[in-house]
Amino acid sequence: MVPARLRVAVLYGGRSGEHEVSLASARSVIAAMDPNRYEIYPVGISKEGRWLPSERYLGDGDPVRMIAGEASARSSSDTTLAPRADQLARQLSRFPRVDVVFPVLHGTFGEDGTVQGLFELADLPYVGAGVLGSAVGMDKAVMKDVLSAHGLPVVESTTVLASRWATTPEAVIEEIEQRFAYPLFVKPCNLGSSVGVSKARDRRDLKAALDTAARYDRRLLIERAVNAREIECSVLGNDEPEASLPGEVVPSNEFYDYRAKYVDGDSQLVIPAPLDEATTERVRRLAVEAFRAIDGSGLARVDFFLCRDSGQLYVNELNTMPGFTNISMYPKLWEATGLTYSELVDRLIELALERHRQKQSLERSFDIPDGRATVEAGDVQT
Repeated sequence: MVPARLRVAVLYGGRSGEHEVSLASARSVIAAMDPNRYEIYPVGISKEGRWLPSERYLGDGDPVRMIAGEASARSSSDTTLAPRADQLARQLSRFPRVDVVFPVLHGTFGEDGTVQGLFELADLPYVGAGVLGSAVGMDKAVMKDVLSAHGLPVVESTTVLASRWATTPEAVIEEIEQRFAYPLFVKPCNLGSSVGVSKARDRRDLKAALDTAARYDRRLLIERAVNAREIECSVLGNDEPEASLPGEVVPSNEFYDYRAKYVDGDSQLVIPAPLDEATTERVRRLAVEAFRAIDGSGLARVDFFLCRDSGQLYVNELNTMPGFTNISMYPKLWEATGLTYSELVDRLIELALERHRQKQSLERSFDIPDGRATVEAGDVQT
């Protein structure tokens, strides 16, 4: 059980195209946390990268809105956009020692392993995947390579450097057209919430799609389009992960883009997904296998394509910090499986502490056999 009044820092916002999504997720997480069990310390990160810890939890107001407003005001009055290390240290020195961090951060600098590395250096327990799992889950191209190496089915794709697209566009187009038939999807390799994703039906579309994706990342993923249903499954756990019942996304647009997810409000989430028993179990099994393949921990939402023509199931991607509002697919799937939103938040905190205890039990030094010296791990080249 989680000790009473555990000090939890909830981190949200960030330098990402998914900044606003993070604010919505953080509101739901904070609202779900029992103040009798947790001391909650919201920490807002502005779009410019400023960390703005709150000195207290404003339970009667909206801490996310308040701190986001403070972040905006401070950023606009300061010509230095990127926080220096000493400034960050001074800001965080105002902050009480915390027992665990709940980083409700989506996308770049939030779920790509960067902030997870900071927590590791600080020796802080934190919710979600570690550095490796976060980085692999964020990079669509590397993730596909890892999943393929584990024998998991993925849609055929290739990658192009944005710099190469800028300098030799005709050669890039020809190489893509020689390899794939239209339609295609083009995506930034490192971004979420379908930001920068486009569908290309011909050469003109492909050029525009590559231009769009290149605005967001230096590496671009080009993927064969599949006429498919979009199935999602939530995974929870560390060494023994479990999968929820799967759900199906019925997008309001042609595909599940940012507008269909967050703007139109007309997309449907069908829970549980209308699948036969064998397909349901295959989705759940592959979700756990994919989670283990990237060394996931804590949570992930695993997204699938179920081909309408062949019935083939493909792993599309893993989201290691999925949308976490109380109407988001990840918690809704667990609710349908028997775990409430508040219970899910409690379980994620428990898993973070469990993984940290496991790491603390590892030895960081070793004795040379003759006993003459103790050598720190990493000092000897193997």
